[in-house]
Amino acid sequence: MKAFLLLLLLAQLCSSSLVPEREKDPEYWRRQAQDTLREALRLQRLNQNVAKNLILFLGDGMGVSTVTAARILKGQLQKGKGEESLLEMEKFPYVALAKTYNTNAQVPDSAGTATAYLCGVKANEGTVGVSAGVTRDRCNTTKGQEVTSILRWAKDAGKAVGIVTTTRVTHATPSAAYAHSANRDWYSDGEMPPDALEGGCRDIARQLVENIPDIEVILGGGRKYMYPKNTSDVEYPHEDKHRGTRLDHRDLVQAWHDTKPPGKVAKYVWHRRELLALNLSRVDFLLGESWHPRVPWHQRGAVRAQLRVLGQLEWPGKAKQALHEAVELDRAIGLATRLTSAQDTLSVVTADHSHVFTFGGYTPRGNPIFGLAPMQSDVDRKPFTSILYGNGPGYKIVAGERENVSAVDFAHADYQAQSAVPLRQETHGGEDVAVFAQGPMAHLLHGVHEQNYIPHAMAYAACIGSNRAHCTNAAASRPAATATLLLPFLTLLLLLC
Repeated sequence: MKAFLLLLLLAQLCSSSLVPEREKDPEYWRRQAQDTLREALRLQRLNQNVAKNLILFLGDGMGVSTVTAARILKGQLQKGKGEESLLEMEKFPYVALAKTYNTNAQVPDSAGTATAYLCGVKANEGTVGVSAGVTRDRCNTTKGQEVTSILRWAKDAGKAVGIVTTTRVTHATPSAAYAHSANRDWYSDGEMPPDALEGGCRDIARQLVENIPDIEVILGGGRKYMYPKNTSDVEYPHEDKHRGTRLDHRDLVQAWHDTKPPGKVAKYVWHRRELLALNLSRVDFLLGESWHPRVPWHQRGAVRAQLRVLGQLEWPGKAKQALHEAVELDRAIGLATRLTSAQDTLSVVTADHSHVFTFGGYTPRGNPIFGLAPMQSDVDRKPFTSILYGNGPGYKIVAGERENVSAVDFAHADYQAQSAVPLRQETHGGEDVAVFAQGPMAHLLHGVHEQNYIPHAMAYAACIGSNRAHCTNAAASRPAATATLLLPFLTLLLLLC
C-alpha cells in the first residue's frame, strides 16, 4: 500500500510538470489579459434597460471555496486540468460579495438568509418571511412582523412567477418567497406545537397554497406535507415515512386546484413522465411535487440535471455530492443564459451561506479535485485528501489515531471527507458569499453588500416593488407585463431532464 501511494504521488508530481505549451509563452498571458481588459472596457456602456424578466439562482451552501472546486471539477470532467476552466456564472460581468450573518447569528442558517435575499430584510435564524422582531418558536410574536418577498412584488406588478427547487418547496430556502413563520420547520400542522396552532399560526405548506395562490410554477419536493395524516403516498404506498402528515385532514393539492380562476388550466404532476407529457401552451398553473427530488447525482440515470433556481448543494461532508450538484447548477445557468437575453433579463447567482469546506495541501496543477494531497502529514505521517472540512461526520479515530485515508475509497460518492471536529452534521460557514449578475442594472451588484440588498437591486431593475420613482421615463419603453416567464421555467426543466 505504501509503495502504491508513493507511485501515485510521484505520478501526480510528474504530471504537474507538464505545463501546457501555450502557457510557457509570456505572450499567451499578455494576450489573455488584453482580451479581458477589452471586455471590461465594454462594461462602461451600462445596460440600464428595464428588466422584463428576473431569474435568481440560489446554490444552497455554495461558498467561494465550493465555486472554485466546482470550476476545477467541471474542467476535469471535460478532460482538462481544471484550473483554467470557467463556470457559466463566472462569465457574468458583475460580481459582488454578500454578508450573510443573521440578526442574531454570526454564522447564519438558511431561513434568516432566505428572508434577506428574498424579502430584503435581515431576520433571526430559524425564522422565515418575518422581521427580527419575531422570536423563533414563538407564534405570538409573528403578527404584524410579516415581510413580503420579491416574488410578491413581481406578482403585484402583473408578472408571472415561479419557484423551482431540488429540496422541499416548504424548505427554508424557497419558503421565504411566500411564507411567514416563527419556525422554519413548521412544514405542516403535524410539525407544529399545540400553542402555535392555538395561537392561529399557519403551517408553511398551507401558506404555499393560501398566501399567493396564483404562483404560476411550483416544482420541488415535500409531497407528504400536503396530505392528511397517514394518507398513503402515490409513489411509495407501503412506506410509513412517506405518508401524509397533516392533522387538519386537508388535501392541499386539491385546495391548490380550487383556488384557480375559472377557465384557467392547472396541472399537478408528481412524476417526470407527466411533466414531459405536458402541452406547455395549454398550462396556466403547474404544481409538481415529488416525495423529495434531491437524488444523489450518480443515481439519476437518464435524469442528467434539473433546473436549480433554488439548488440544494448541502451534502454533509460529502464533497463529491456537493460539487457535482454545483456543476449541474452551472449547467442550468448556462442553459438559462442561452434561452434568454441579457438585454431584458437580469440573472443573479448567489448562495445563502457557505460551509466549512476547504481544499489545499499544495496540490499540483491538474490534481484530481477529489484526490490526495502530494504530501503526508509531518505530524502523524499519514496521507490526506485535498478536500477537508472544519467539522462534521468525517472525523474518525482508528486505533487512537487519525484514520488512514489510503485504507478507504476516498473517491466514492458517499465518502465523507475528514474533518477537524466531530459533529453528526457539518455546520455552515460564516464568510461572505459571491453574487454574480448579468443583465439590466446588473452593475448595481458590486463591492460588498448586506445580503438583504439583493432583492432591492433586482426590484429596481424590473421597476417592481416600492422603489419605482426612476421608472417614469422608462414606462413608455417598458414591455407589457406578460406570463412569458412560465415558458422559460418549464423549458429549462424539460430540456435538462
